[in-house]
Amino acid sequence: MKQILMGLLLLAGLLPGLASASAPLRLGAERMEVVTRLLKGKRVGLVVNQTSILEERQVHLLDTLLATGIDVRKVFAPEHGFRGTADAGAEVKDSKDLKTGVPIISIYGKNKKPSAAQIGDLDVVVFDIQDVGARFYTYISTMHYVMEACAENGKEFIVLDRPNPNDFVDGPIRQKGFESFVGVDPIPVLHGLTVGELAWMINEEGWLASTPDTCRLHIVKMENWKHGDPYWLPVKPSPNLPNDQAIRLYPSLCFFEATDISVGRGTYSPFQMLGGTDPRYGSFTFTPVSLPGFDTNPLHKDKTCYGIDLREYPFQGGLSLRFFLDFYRKAGNEQAFFFTRPHWFDLLAGTKQLRFQIIRGLSEEEIKASWQPELDQYKKLRKKYLLYPDYPSGK
Repeated sequence: MKQILMGLLLLAGLLPGLASASAPLRLGAERMEVVTRLLKGKRVGLVVNQTSILEERQVHLLDTLLATGIDVRKVFAPEHGFRGTADAGAEVKDSKDLKTGVPIISIYGKNKKPSAAQIGDLDVVVFDIQDVGARFYTYISTMHYVMEACAENGKEFIVLDRPNPNDFVDGPIRQKGFESFVGVDPIPVLHGLTVGELAWMINEEGWLASTPDTCRLHIVKMENWKHGDPYWLPVKPSPNLPNDQAIRLYPSLCFFEATDISVGRGTYSPFQMLGGTDPRYGSFTFTPVSLPGFDTNPLHKDKTCYGIDLREYPFQGGLSLRFFLDFYRKAGNEQAFFFTRPHWFDLLAGTKQLRFQIIRGLSEEEIKASWQPELDQYKKLRKKYLLYPDYPSGK
């Protein structure tokens, strides 16, 4: 099946030859000669948001497709909405794009998967959203559920590929019993794949749980990109990841969202500072407030938080537990630190073992060593689905 898919991609012109290292990156969405060929004469739905920009033109994919005569019938909006301004976890409602008049259907409200009725009048659904490489970042969960809907209803599914700015393989793999919208598939916290590669893995590994079928998947590859290439996002992918430092730190700091420690939501530097209301956490102070466009109801709103400033911290990326273990030790009280949401921490981790290891006092080195056997197996699986050259070391 994999060989057949690769052959189809080659015939469709979706797997170009390797270009010179100096050639500029071309996103899948920027390869309009391929995209329009795949969509011409079809009724199209888009899964897009504010990141769905053609960088070389600075134009949204929706506008570009409409201008070329593609019949875009509707947009499916993920968490944070079509324009990416809704608070984390806030319900996204159906609406209409004021600029184009195209209907916007929420798939982060009453349903997280398009219904048969919502997808019935389409021939193909296109996914073009910038991921940040972390399992609990919900855009890839949305992709999974849209793939299920396409498989169930016999619709094509096209991924316009984009780089992974946190291109590492690390962290615990989601275990059975910990499935949730922040952990749909059994992959590590940092999965080391582009969305196109991940879609291929989901499809071929039989992870579309609601159906025994696979979806009719096409991947429009990027040109002139390989794993490990740095990538700086031109648009913030969600309200509280405003810059590259926040994106680098996000996989390591997201675990704090299950505790009583603020990650800086309600400031202009979310995911770049940490603090609690007790001075024991550090000498750096900040006060979360209601900030439209970031977070309107942040943890510890209007209260002084004490902690650390990571805005200039020379963090190179990957997954680190050093911050979490340091704050846990400073808290001195398991119940106070894990607040009232230990199960939420377990869902973010994809396992209860990480929480138990922290409580038992294991070091970061010991905890990471415990992940290694499963990560080694995952890396072998990952290699089967790479569409781009890997790190020379194979990660």
